[in-house]
Amino acid sequence: MSQPLYVQLSQQLGYLAWPLFICAFLGLLIVLERLALVISEQLTRDTWLTDLRQQSLGATPVKRQQLIISLNQGHSMLARGTALLLIHAEQHKTMREEIVNLWLLKQKEKLQSGLRVLQIIGIITPLLGLLGTVLGLIEMFHQLGLSNGPVTPSQLATGLGLAMNTTAAGLIIAVPAITMAHLLTLWADRRCNKMAHALNQLNLWLDGLDQALNIGVDAPAQLSQTPTSPTKINNDSSSCDVEVN
Repeated sequence: MSQPLYVQLSQQLGYLAWPLFICAFLGLLIVLERLALVISEQLTRDTWLTDLRQQSLGATPVKRQQLIISLNQGHSMLARGTALLLIHAEQHKTMREEIVNLWLLKQKEKLQSGLRVLQIIGIITPLLGLLGTVLGLIEMFHQLGLSNGPVTPSQLATGLGLAMNTTAAGLIIAVPAITMAHLLTLWADRRCNKMAHALNQLNLWLDGLDQALNIGVDAPAQLSQTPTSPTKINNDSSSCDVEVN
């Protein structure tokens, strides 16, 4: 009768089986949770922003109220950020930027939640594999030391098996963990920068620049807009702040 898979792995990985299992389990949970967030953000289309850009209507109190009602039906991060901006529409532009900056920092933390742990798992598991290699070699030399006769393959099998299996298991866990951590970090930075750009446009729109929503989207609109004191995004992927020149 064959043994369960986890029993076979425990025998092959020795003392390091449970640490490697825990790292693999935590890494899988983090990746699945982050992928669920990515899918939910991709499926939630901000069609209201496209409609607003096409209309190019002024930011009247009636229009702002209609937009808040429309945003209450959305679940994307950008929709929530825009609703926050509209709620404080009566504040000075500088104050609105400070409010949005704080909100963006909080959203960046949410987007990158768990990714540090995933990177740590990607660093720890190869070290656990290396530790298994050392323990396997120690076991092999111990078996050789107990033998007075010639060396046989069976004496080498246990120690070398532990050494190779733990190394392979550590790399199998580490490579996907590090890869997904970097890919999800890139997605989080890109999503955060897009939200910052859209909120910059909406902030100018609230100040009366109707064509602000087409900045960076429609080249002719950029040429036709009147000079203002622009609000720009810091393109550094490590920041999502709204900055004022």
